[in-house]
Amino acid sequence: MNASLSPAERWRLILGRTADPEGVATLDRRRAGMDAVLEALYEADRLGGLGPSSPRIHRWLGDIRKYFPTPVVQLLQRDALERLGLTQMLLEPELLAAVEPDVHLAAALLSLQKAMPEETRETARLVVRRVADALRQRLEPALREALAQAVQRAGRMRNPRLRDVDWHRTIYRNLRHYQPELRSVIPQRRYGFARRGKALRHILLAIDQSGSMADSLVYASVFGAALASVPSVQTHLFVFDTEVADLTDYLHDPVALLFGAQLGGGTDIAKALGYAQTLVQTPQDTILVLISDLYEGGPSAEMLKKAQALRTAGVVLIGLLALNDEGAPAYDRANAAALAALDVPVFACTPQQFPDLMAMAIARQELRPWKPPLGPP
Repeated sequence: MNASLSPAERWRLILGRTADPEGVATLDRRRAGMDAVLEALYEADRLGGLGPSSPRIHRWLGDIRKYFPTPVVQLLQRDALERLGLTQMLLEPELLAAVEPDVHLAAALLSLQKAMPEETRETARLVVRRVADALRQRLEPALREALAQAVQRAGRMRNPRLRDVDWHRTIYRNLRHYQPELRSVIPQRRYGFARRGKALRHILLAIDQSGSMADSLVYASVFGAALASVPSVQTHLFVFDTEVADLTDYLHDPVALLFGAQLGGGTDIAKALGYAQTLVQTPQDTILVLISDLYEGGPSAEMLKKAQALRTAGVVLIGLLALNDEGAPAYDRANAAALAALDVPVFACTPQQFPDLMAMAIARQELRPWKPPLGPP
């Protein structure tokens, strides 16, 4: 739809044919086509909709791409899946190849992977790879830049050994101590180069793989792959339901990582935090990002006990209720409040905010003032 639409035409397309029984708003051929694809979806209960026929769905997928821009196509596809239950779109290779990839589609494919025939699974992998590649291209540069600056700041040494002195920065920062009679700068503080040869921070990504966290899993996997490519940080990624699966070995390939996850099932956050404890080597250099809506399947007291132990040891623990574009997740308010009382920052985070969050965590900056606002649960 565009600005050339008259008000009558615009409302006719919004409200559908039943709102104009007299045919007052006439539509040209293109707009009539737009009206037909919208009617097939949003008046499906009255008209029979797209029906079970694969050719009919295939034509509909082609038509929406012809009439609407990509963001609208993705929205219509999502509505078709939700309103009409067109899981066959995701179970037939020829239909799957016709859809417009996006994060929500990738999440739906991951949740259905067990039900897919082998030939469809290969098509699904191609679709998910297109999504992952597009996300990495869009999000990774900002993450790497933010991390590079944070690592540089965090790694600079105070009072370094002679061979590690950053002379340029040391002289510049001590110019106010110049002694004219000596024609020299007398440094009051020496500054060193960032530590080389070992990781400056150890980042653990613990991802809840319950069905409601599917979009977050997609984004977290892409960010995990990007983090793993930064030499100054060591990255571990594991997913959990009532069991824990360490997928660190798949960080080089986000698609293999995503298909290694099993969406659905229960939730044992305490077990996930317990596994994280086994990975901690130097607590003061460890950042644990728990990505979960905090609906704990077991006793909350055990989860809080593990969280407290991590915090007491010196680990930076962050609770992300969601890592997606919506930013208004459903979550367990009681558990979120209990973690906050342990000085664990808990909030939702968009993909665009994640680089700044990680940069601040690496630099050991206080996260509470940065905390994004939470929407209603």
